[in-house]
Amino acid sequence: MTIPQKSIRQQIPSGVWVLGFVSMLMDISSEMIHSLLPVFMITALGASALAIGLIEGLAEATALIIKIFSGVISDYIGKRKGLAVIGYTLSALTKLLFAVASTIGLVLTARLLDRVGKGVRDAPRDALIADIVPEQIRGAAFGLRQALDTVGAFLGPLLAAGLMLLWANDFRAVFWVAVIPGLMAVALLLFGIREPEHQEAPKRTNPIQRENLKRLSGSYWWVVSIGAVFTLARFSEAFLVLRALQSGVPVAFIPLVMVAMNLVYALSAFPFGKLSDRMNHKTLLALGLVVLISADLVLAINTHWSVMLTGVALWGVHMGMTQGLLATMVADTAPADLRGTAYGFFNLVSGLAMLLASVLAGLLWDRLGASFTFYAGSIFCIMALVGLLWQPIMKIPKS
Repeated sequence: MTIPQKSIRQQIPSGVWVLGFVSMLMDISSEMIHSLLPVFMITALGASALAIGLIEGLAEATALIIKIFSGVISDYIGKRKGLAVIGYTLSALTKLLFAVASTIGLVLTARLLDRVGKGVRDAPRDALIADIVPEQIRGAAFGLRQALDTVGAFLGPLLAAGLMLLWANDFRAVFWVAVIPGLMAVALLLFGIREPEHQEAPKRTNPIQRENLKRLSGSYWWVVSIGAVFTLARFSEAFLVLRALQSGVPVAFIPLVMVAMNLVYALSAFPFGKLSDRMNHKTLLALGLVVLISADLVLAINTHWSVMLTGVALWGVHMGMTQGLLATMVADTAPADLRGTAYGFFNLVSGLAMLLASVLAGLLWDRLGASFTFYAGSIFCIMALVGLLWQPIMKIPKS
């Protein structure tokens, strides 16, 4: 059944909007810190690019690996919201550690705890969206949540840049302010959304026992593999911030690089989400890889600020094309009662890929220079594109 284009937003349940605004507030909080953290570690704590790559890789891998446990638990108990509240609360409170961090070790601790919170909340949240959204507009719903999330991801750096100018590059003062929107996100989640009632009580079976894992089809594991390769080709965005520092952008304005990337990401996520409901998924993924190859090459070739911003914008388009799509494909290929587990395994594999990619990026940056890091990213993209086009997409079953 074809849904009129003008009615799509009206058909998206209010719970998706609430979850989107929760994500937006938490991303404001997180990106106020993350847009400054690589520069803070280099200028204030004397870190190397390899150290930053290792910290970022470990942090993101931790978040993605933790998701498997939260996803499995949410399937077992048949509840999503409680785990999401715990995760968002932990992420909000750990922002306090960044403000008092005086060593790389404490920054690493703060990043890991923050990402544990992200890992706890994300798989149940995505499964909750899949639970409350009709299948025919699932791509649009995930695109909407991703768009609102990304609005926060550019408002956060924008606010950070303004406060850095106002407070004469006082990193720690900005980190203190970042706690506020994080706590607001927790409050909105607590009081703004009600978990849908299940028609049947959960069976309380172990979601990761052999009989259940067999229900995760070959189509699902194909999506997991593709997600891992995409993550391997796209290392931590901390390296975009470091590239901006190389281009001569003043420290106070460096967060605006993430503003630009996330603005493009936010503007493109919902349109591409709607498009994914009508377009062949394999084709859209391939186009996303082509855009990422272009971004890597632009960032590798020149350090002028205008060229750098072009590469950053292309990076944002790629994110808008692929991130909501991959989430939709997981929901499409997993049984409804195993969605939390499915998102968990998807993120476990992607987390390991993120750790490898970020450490490799930092090593190349220190040993051979920034350009080689982005050239290596483009090579991984080409390999992923060849693999994607070589493997015929499997038929996705309807659950």
